[in-house]
Amino acid sequence: MTIATASQLTDTQLLARVEEGDSHSFELLFHRHYDRVYGLLFRLVGERQEAEDLAQEVFIKLYQQRWSGRQEHNIGAWLYRVATHTGYNAVRGRKRRWQRDTRLVPDETDRASDPADVVVDREMAERARHALRQLKPAQVQLLLLREMGLSYRELSEACGIKFTSVGKQLARAADAFRQAFK
Repeated sequence: MTIATASQLTDTQLLARVEEGDSHSFELLFHRHYDRVYGLLFRLVGERQEAEDLAQEVFIKLYQQRWSGRQEHNIGAWLYRVATHTGYNAVRGRKRRWQRDTRLVPDETDRASDPADVVVDREMAERARHALRQLKPAQVQLLLLREMGLSYRELSEACGIKFTSVGKQLARAADAFRQAFK
């Protein structure tokens, strides 16, 4: 199988090949979905390294999941659901241990910026994460996935809600976020 042929396969077809022992197919799935899974987790936890670690956990779960015998399914939606739950578990675990996202040493990109801007950016990011923690998990998932560019149809599948109610639920989630952010 050539790379061009493999990249034209659907996620379902790639998963079938993974279950047959084809590690290249899993690599293709990983590269196809990693950016969105990582982006969702980063928005939830706010730390690059933690988001990378959690994304790895999500893909390990994908690899360990048994898909044979199932009908056509949306792997992207499954990954976003698992990523959301994994991210929330990490945040809850951090909260239980009273650990907060504290950066004592700025990273290289921060050093090039105006220190006042860096402080304001960090405060706004922390306020946004705090506001997200005030919302229902389904609202956070909906807002973050929309922010990542998912269509209403993709949101419907990923969040398990009717396509016709995505707009209304998205508006309610946005209103709840604005209230929590204040």
